[in-house]
Amino acid sequence: MDNKKRFKTMIGKKAYTFIGTASDEHMRSVSKILNDELNSLKNQSENISDEDAAILIAFNAVSNQLDKQLELDQLKNKMKDEDL
Repeated sequence: MDNKKRFKTMIGKKAYTFIGTASDEHMRSVSKILNDELNSLKNQSENISDEDAAILIAFNAVSNQLDKQLELDQLKNKMKDEDL
């Protein structure tokens, strides 16, 4: 286990243990954002299931990741073009 550690947290009403190399501060931040998003979805649609809420949160996270990757790729290409 290369520098991996356990991080215990509550997501919604369920306890989870994650194993990874991120700092406790990072994991606490991720847990807080996830719980905030979960609570927001639950407030907007009280009848949404936990599974559907999780899928929506995951979908949004992957969408945001793709947007950020595209931005990064564009910046890299711009920097490369400016170096020529």
